[in-house]
Amino acid sequence: MLRIVTDGATDMPPGWESEFQISVIPLRVVFGEQSYTQGIDLGFEEFYELVRQTRLIPKSSLPSPGQVIEFYRRVAQRGDTILSMHISNRLSGTLATIQAAAQELKDEFNIFTFDSAAGSAAVGFMCREARLLDCAGQSAEEILRKMERIRARLTVIFTLDTLDFAYLNGRINAMQNALSSLLKVKPIVILRDGLLEMGDKVRTRQKALDRVVSTVAERLAGRRANVAIVHAADPSTAQVLEQRVRGLLNIKDLIITDLSIPVAANLGPGTIGIVAYPVDEE
Repeated sequence: MLRIVTDGATDMPPGWESEFQISVIPLRVVFGEQSYTQGIDLGFEEFYELVRQTRLIPKSSLPSPGQVIEFYRRVAQRGDTILSMHISNRLSGTLATIQAAAQELKDEFNIFTFDSAAGSAAVGFMCREARLLDCAGQSAEEILRKMERIRARLTVIFTLDTLDFAYLNGRINAMQNALSSLLKVKPIVILRDGLLEMGDKVRTRQKALDRVVSTVAERLAGRRANVAIVHAADPSTAQVLEQRVRGLLNIKDLIITDLSIPVAANLGPGTIGIVAYPVDEE
């Protein structure tokens, strides 16, 4: 049996884990001296309430290889094939930990690890697609080739409401943060080669959203696509964005999902963006 595994930096709608049999390795978030595990003792509402109460910028914490080994043994049986798909190796050390654990278990399971070169809803879509292909009788090798096609055509773009979280987590430098705060600009962050890079900075939230939508439309160029709107504590803006993209893009499936806590810890509340890729019409 094929077991599909990912990590807590993956975003997907409620119900996908059970419907598509996706096992998620939980990631931890650290507030000062206190550590919390997403989905176990820390939900979205509790996370943002802690941010408001403590005024601390949280940091994400990786699982150990031992914890990953324990997780694999809990969700799979000896001899199973495991497809383990994770956040970009250039954004997080998670994949390196996964690969170390997989090496330890090579005599127990047939483990394929896959670098999404992304994260968020991109990996959620990959996990769903992998399960659908598995149900259609595709082998793990065939599924991985499809994942590579999706990875090569991904668009991931966000606008941040503030650079404070990114600065304090080392994602940008102090000068960028000070300049952006002074000018009250809304930065655009786009995925390039597995890294989130600072793109344009625009003067208003509305113009930032316009830039996000226009960039996605330009990249898709009218092709039919799967689209995710991902937000950090901003569901109302996500709904507005949904209406805009439905009228502009050629959509196969559209989902709205919360930005995972480990990612929100780096980008901050108010972050909103789009993940999209053209689908194969075979």
